[in-house]
Amino acid sequence: MENTFKSKALRQAFNLLRYTFVVVPIVAGADKFTNLLTDWKQYINPSVGNVLPVSASAFMMVVGVIEILAGIIVLKKAEIGGYNVAGWLTVIAITLLLSFNFIDVAVRDLVMAIAALSMAKIAKILS
Repeated sequence: MENTFKSKALRQAFNLLRYTFVVVPIVAGADKFTNLLTDWKQYINPSVGNVLPVSASAFMMVVGVIEILAGIIVLKKAEIGGYNVAGWLTVIAITLLLSFNFIDVAVRDLVMAIAALSMAKIAKILS
């Protein structure tokens, strides 16, 4: 009976993480086209922004597509998607840390990356 309870609790934790990492990347990705939640361009590291071959808006739209795809991958293949999202969030956090801007957002993204990595590890156990 205890194993059944633990298994159910693990499945619930996994589903909570999974649906979070489906919805949040898709919503954030879609918002890159509308800027309703925030002006996403402000988060571009100035060093990166200066070497972009496209405008900051166009770059953020590409980022938006990548984030939407990441959310879909989590839905279809949680383990692979979890590793993708964890990596993506880590890269974002590093670029924010290197610019010494939005340190709070960088820390939040690192915590979310750990959660995405945890989801990927749980997905492997449950598969």
